[in-house]
Amino acid sequence: MNQKYKVMVIFGTRPEAIKMAPLIPELQKYPDTFEALSCSTGQHREMLKQVLEIFEITPTYELDVMVPNQTLAGLTSRLIQRLDSLFGEVRPDCVLVHGDTTTSLAAALAAYYHKIPVGHVEAGLRTYDRYQPFPEEMNRHLVDALSTFHFAPTQTAANHLVKENINNDYICITGNTVIDALQLVVKKPCELPLDIDWENKKVILVTAHRRENHGKPLEDICNALHKIVDTYPDVEIIYPVHYNPNVKEPVFKRLGDIDRIHLTEPLHYLQFSHLMSKSYLILTDSGGIQEEAPSLGVPVLVLRDVTERPEAVEAGTVRVVGTDTERILAEVDRLMDMGNHQAMAQAANPYGDGTASTRIVNILKEALAS
Repeated sequence: MNQKYKVMVIFGTRPEAIKMAPLIPELQKYPDTFEALSCSTGQHREMLKQVLEIFEITPTYELDVMVPNQTLAGLTSRLIQRLDSLFGEVRPDCVLVHGDTTTSLAAALAAYYHKIPVGHVEAGLRTYDRYQPFPEEMNRHLVDALSTFHFAPTQTAANHLVKENINNDYICITGNTVIDALQLVVKKPCELPLDIDWENKKVILVTAHRRENHGKPLEDICNALHKIVDTYPDVEIIYPVHYNPNVKEPVFKRLGDIDRIHLTEPLHYLQFSHLMSKSYLILTDSGGIQEEAPSLGVPVLVLRDVTERPEAVEAGTVRVVGTDTERILAEVDRLMDMGNHQAMAQAANPYGDGTASTRIVNILKEALAS
């Protein structure tokens, strides 16, 4: 009888859960090979619940580490302690983590202490600026150093790992699981909560919440949004606002009563995916949206100074514009020209074909048995 391997999929934030969700049913296709376990750390408790419901995931283990106004150090230490206990009790044969969150770093470190192999989904992303994005850039470096298996979404990401002396035998180019997830959810029916004339309005979707944009950068972004609706009467802006008070308070103070700017609660992933598909363009400091929107033919302007996803810039689906008010306005103005808009909208997505999860699970079947 073949050995059955316990594989634990770990996530704590909404983006992590979205990108890890397709792996769970893929592992469950092979009940004679894998015991598929999942752990939700609760790093983003409210936003995480929405995603779990959409993908019909009930975590095997829930740690619920979130506390009000938590510091990075406090969150990291709580995560390591709780995951250390969990790994000691369950003894998984492999732990899968995603990307660059505090949950991923803590899980990789705790697994390493137990000599449990770590598989890093979305390995190899880099800006090579340790403070942009913060703390994600150093998190992803450290997770890669602690991991055994590196599931790189693109050749560029794989090249970064090779340059850092990661053993090439353990680097696999898989595509990005976010495309798997997106293809699953856009097929589901969905009603959007806003009363907008989708046929005759140009909808600009905005997300901005990263730590490095707190303070003046976020103020400049808000000023740009105000000027955009003043300049273009056919534009409606939808901005689902993050719960973090460093985001929510200044955004509502500056934009709360501006006509044609709709500030909403963070949307369910199902709603957000359908909203992306209906948008004319997207302004974001998110990483995942840079990968998702090109699959839907929607141009993306990145509200950051650097991106760890240069493939999208090279492909022409994404432009990095930073947070300067006038620069944002200039780039939006450029995309109001239909020719420029179509050039970005029709560029090919470099992040895969929706089968990344299948590739990862097939690699694990071979690797754990060897």
